Amino acid sequence: MKKYYSLAVGCLVALSACGQTQKPTNQETNRQEPQARKLLIKDNLKLPSNILTGAAQTQKYLPLLKGKRVGMVVNPTSVIGEETSVDSLLKLGVKIQKIFGPEHGFRGDASAGVKVDDAVDTKTGIKAVSLYGKHSTPTAEDLADIDIMIFDIQDVGVRFYTYINTLQHVMEACATNNKELIILDRPNPNGYLIDGPILDPKFKSGIGVQPIPIAHGLTVGEYAQMLNGEGWLKDKLKCKITIIKNLNYNHSMEYTLPVKPSPNLNTQQAILLYPSTCLFEGTYLNHGRGTMFPFTIVGAPYLKGKFEFNYIPKSIKGMSETPLFQDQICYGLDLRNYDTKQLRKSGQINISWLIELYNASPKKEDFFNTKLSKEMGTIERLVGVADFRTQVIGGKSEKEIRASWEPGLSAYKKMRKKYLLYN
Repeated sequence: MKKYYSLAVGCLVALSACGQTQKPTNQETNRQEPQARKLLIKDNLKLPSNILTGAAQTQKYLPLLKGKRVGMVVNPTSVIGEETSVDSLLKLGVKIQKIFGPEHGFRGDASAGVKVDDAVDTKTGIKAVSLYGKHSTPTAEDLADIDIMIFDIQDVGVRFYTYINTLQHVMEACATNNKELIILDRPNPNGYLIDGPILDPKFKSGIGVQPIPIAHGLTVGEYAQMLNGEGWLKDKLKCKITIIKNLNYNHSMEYTLPVKPSPNLNTQQAILLYPSTCLFEGTYLNHGRGTMFPFTIVGAPYLKGKFEFNYIPKSIKGMSETPLFQDQICYGLDLRNYDTKQLRKSGQINISWLIELYNASPKKEDFFNTKLSKEMGTIERLVGVADFRTQVIGGKSEKEIRASWEPGLSAYKKMRKKYLLYN
């Protein structure tokens, strides 16, 4: 099996630990970009600690599919060994009637937030229905010629990562149309982490639906049980689910994803920092979009003189085509070599980086202005509560901010225990 690579390949961006910036020429950019994109994460890797995903245990669910027309909710993370689960199950004689693709599409080549159209998968000839286009929930028509659905998508354990919203929509559609759903569970790479304020319903959006913290500490299968058990599905529907559990897995394990879960989570470092650094999407800062290191670097041109580290965001097809501060030198933090074991040790997301950059900013009045940054959502939608912005502006300490997340966070941790599948 191939070894895992997480390579800091210098392409498209001028990055320098000593703070010296050198702009790449167009010729260098064109030559380096494909190689860098190919090397950031390697597919088809041996899983740590002999973990077997639900999808890999075909003997447990193939009998449930015999003679049935199957719909599959999948994306590039849906792998069994060295092949996609779609290709693997086709070879095993499963009749796959339709493919349903979430944000980024079935093949994962759409940028974040970009709507995806229905299509026919060129490799298999199977109709691919987009759940990130005209509608987010499979329709009765979509499910009319399907007997059973499969959900097989890798999550990263964060409320604003949209695949758990896709799961909810699929469960609601299956419940409404009397279809059984098989969930092929996968480990949560941030499974140890349960932190952040509970989402206030007034900030419910496409990047946050249910009253859970920023980092929820669940696998997809466990979250599905919570959706059913807490009556969170539309009209308090109950979906008939069968969960194929991970084997040899628990939440405390370190787990390196074999395939990048989305275009901008392209390194293990980005995945582990994501619960903390995605908060920068609610600020007037570039957080690595337009580089090969999203969610691991952050900065802005107006921070010149405050930080030595610098880089230049560029347009990257399929990742970030119009990044904030495109072609401008950004100054800020380089977290590519940050020891993520510190996050595991603390069991907390890091909000000190955001506080540090706010305090350093000469443009404090614009720091949380997402009309300027044109990013995915305001800080309230990301954090999930109204007072985080005012707490940072008011100079509250990290300890004081965390105290405001209680008692909701503790109540969630207690409730969560009812739905755990892994000790």
